[in-house]
Amino acid sequence: MIGILNVTPDSFSGDGVIEAASAVAQARRMVAEGAALVDVGGTSTRPGSEGVSLDEELRRVVPVLEAVAGELPVSIDTSKAEVARRALELGAVMVNDVTALRGDPELAGVVTDGGAYLCLMHMLGEPRTMQDDPRYDDVVSEVVRFLEERLAFAVGAGIAEERVCVDPGIGFGKTVEHNLELLARLDELLALGRPVLVGASRKRFLGRVLGDPQAVTGPVSAGVAASVLAYERGASLFRVHDVREHVEALRAAQAVEAVAS
Repeated sequence: MIGILNVTPDSFSGDGVIEAASAVAQARRMVAEGAALVDVGGTSTRPGSEGVSLDEELRRVVPVLEAVAGELPVSIDTSKAEVARRALELGAVMVNDVTALRGDPELAGVVTDGGAYLCLMHMLGEPRTMQDDPRYDDVVSEVVRFLEERLAFAVGAGIAEERVCVDPGIGFGKTVEHNLELLARLDELLALGRPVLVGASRKRFLGRVLGDPQAVTGPVSAGVAASVLAYERGASLFRVHDVREHVEALRAAQAVEAVAS
């Protein structure tokens, strides 16, 4: 389980924090509730967001990373090489890059040199425009091809394949139907041979599935259901806001699976 720690004032989910002490307390709570990693991010990637400067992103995340260094397991949610470099120096073990190494030409080298884990995510376009009428001929096939190509790029840059996971990018340039199709056909992503991460937590498509066409977030209950269904289809990593609820639900699902097997 990967807990989401948005050190931003404009997170889509409404849980962003900007004060370092509050962020550190939230990180500690997530680990106590069962998070294996806390994913620290200093720039919002919500639909329509513009991003922030390098200096501002560092100003947001470095105090948090410094405060938990050597205490908590953390990853860094960034597309900037310098942010990743500083985070790895402070003990982060994974770089979570929504651009899949397309945003900063130096990032692959930072991951390689740092011996870090890497998450490659699919996103159509960029956060500012990704929800402007996204279209695919076959969303699953196109996402798989993209991730296959980015995985090859990462390995070619010197990143060990066994250190890479892939994320179909639920909500990143997808309609409600695209997101549901990706969740239903996760087996096609598993064919890449890498762990699949699913991040459906609080995403707007869940609220819209439940009948609110203007929803900007989804309820915790729907996010938990999506994660359990993704687990049953082979996903092994889950990036979530509500750690305790997801941990408990997945433990219950694992108990049933153990009996069934």
